Amino acid sequence: MAGLAVVGSKSVFGEEPEVVGLVTQSLFSNWHDRASVRIAPHRLLRDEREQGKALFSRHLMPYLEHPEVRALSADTIDSLIAQQLYSYLNFVSNLESKIVNRGTKLIAHGELAFPVPQKVRLDAWKIYCDEAHHALSGFDLIHQVSQGTGIAALPYSFDGIMRRLDNAGQPLEEEAPHLVHLLQVVVFETVVTSLLTDIPRDPTVVTAVREVVDDHARDERWHHAFYSLFYDHLWATLPPDTRSRAARALPELITACLAPDRAAIGTALESVGLPRDTVRGVLDETYTDEMVTAQIRHAARRSIRMFAEHDVLDLPGGWDAFAKAGLLLSKEEERR
Repeated sequence: MAGLAVVGSKSVFGEEPEVVGLVTQSLFSNWHDRASVRIAPHRLLRDEREQGKALFSRHLMPYLEHPEVRALSADTIDSLIAQQLYSYLNFVSNLESKIVNRGTKLIAHGELAFPVPQKVRLDAWKIYCDEAHHALSGFDLIHQVSQGTGIAALPYSFDGIMRRLDNAGQPLEEEAPHLVHLLQVVVFETVVTSLLTDIPRDPTVVTAVREVVDDHARDERWHHAFYSLFYDHLWATLPPDTRSRAARALPELITACLAPDRAAIGTALESVGLPRDTVRGVLDETYTDEMVTAQIRHAARRSIRMFAEHDVLDLPGGWDAFAKAGLLLSKEEERR
């Protein structure tokens, strides 16, 4: 990994191993007693239709309020809600196994061009197990819901999202192989999406879905802390030119991470009989550029603040790239 050189003689996790031990110990010392993969029971779907509970938070599906969609029958709306759940869970399963664990195992195996202490590698293996568990839990819930409701999940493809994520880091690939994979994980693990924060607290959603998402959310708080620390040290290893190229790539990584999956939504809308032109209109009118950018900026506000604290916006082209993507925080957003 040519671009990830060690600065001076320091380990990227600090000169003193005992400091590393204290930091990582505070994050994952009780992992065996609190990680979902270790202690959470198998989340089982229960029939809660009599209580009027849905499979997903309706307020996270703004296209349901479009006139063309509101005119559909109640059963059809229920089918769309089921497909939204399937899409979310498929996204999580693909994201965790193909993106997050691709980068995490580089740390776990110590396959970086700088020394990674054993305790940090051990923590990375714990994260690897967490993410595999999240992927399994999502896929398991898809199976339970499809069996319990009789609503089959539509085919799902993660290829478009993965291409966009990898293409965003293509300029970095030659000089720093795998750097984009690590930055992808940093972005995904430091954003705060409304899905993880809202669904567990939504009493209108069936219990099993809330529990699976809550298990995920609790684990992600620790992952956020780990990857914030990891980014701090990773960034210190990069030479100035590589930092500048990475700064220009970060906005596209953030956008690719958080943009609504229009393809999956469109497929679901077409599956219930809406013509393709109508579907395109629903998507364009629901997901305006302004609305999508505002949502992405809000979800990524902590990540953007972290990057700004590391002078990413001060590097050549950094401020311009974030401004073009609409990812510069207002004073109010900086305080949140």
